[in-house]
Amino acid sequence: MRILSAALAFAAALGLSTGTATVASAQAYPSRPITMVVPFAAGGPTDTVARLVAESMSKSLGQQVIVENVGGAGGTRGAGQVAKAAPDGYTLLLHHIGHATAASLYRKLPYNPATDFEAVGLVTAVPMTLIAKNGLAPKTMGEVVEFVKANKDKVTYGNAGVGSASHLCGMLLMSSVGAQMTTVPYQGTGPAMNDLVGGQIDLMCDQTTNTTGQIKGGKVKVYGVTTKERVKSLPDVLTMQESGLKDFEVAVWHGVYVPKGTPKDIVEKLNAALNTALDDPKVIARFADLGTEPESKDRRSPAFHKDFVVAEIAKWKPIIQSAGVYAD
Repeated sequence: MRILSAALAFAAALGLSTGTATVASAQAYPSRPITMVVPFAAGGPTDTVARLVAESMSKSLGQQVIVENVGGAGGTRGAGQVAKAAPDGYTLLLHHIGHATAASLYRKLPYNPATDFEAVGLVTAVPMTLIAKNGLAPKTMGEVVEFVKANKDKVTYGNAGVGSASHLCGMLLMSSVGAQMTTVPYQGTGPAMNDLVGGQIDLMCDQTTNTTGQIKGGKVKVYGVTTKERVKSLPDVLTMQESGLKDFEVAVWHGVYVPKGTPKDIVEKLNAALNTALDDPKVIARFADLGTEPESKDRRSPAFHKDFVVAEIAKWKPIIQSAGVYAD
């Protein structure tokens, strides 16, 4: 009996000790730098969003949030790396709409976007712009439509690879125009932008976070924005719908994720830091300069974000299937 009592007492003490260690561990988080994986090349629009958010989150978390660019395969390489990472809160993923569309675009996706991650919160929804090299002949969106129809495969369109936001925008453009272009995939829209400015490709769709400075600096031509309303930072640029392309709308939302199984209290700590970043006047002002703004508070919770991803997967699946575009 004494042996049994001693064993129970030891077990209880062990359980208490383990529980105390777990609480202490959660309270100590983060105790070292955190890596935020961006699944696209440096210099692109998602990279810009990530660096603004990471800098502010570093201050509230008390540890540096380091952005690591892991480009390739339309964002799936970087996302896959995070899906396999330890669920300890030290590896984050900042991805855009491609996180949801990958579920339908890839036949052999090595992870499930809906179930292999914990959602931390939505960050921003960025408008896109259709831009061109300065030497391209068309002056208006109407002329672009006629130009593409007349030249078809001779017109080159740059994108960041299958599943990227620029790829989705290009698919919608070709569908709306009723003509195909020669697509030129890159390891991110940063390198694509370099070639567009240099005149090596004709057209590209990219987020305002990456194009506003180039447009204002006169380095590229702009034909329209992809949202229903004009962008405050580019008030004179018509929407695609104003230019005659009915129902042409693409907004590129971004969200933060951690691997499945990450403790809830760590997710909540990261969500609190994300909210602080999105309420930071410097971040808000910088987002405005780039033609976007932080998501509203009611859309930043992990629960809303999780349900939103599931809904977006369902929304894009029939569109991608009807286009017949897949990647291995």
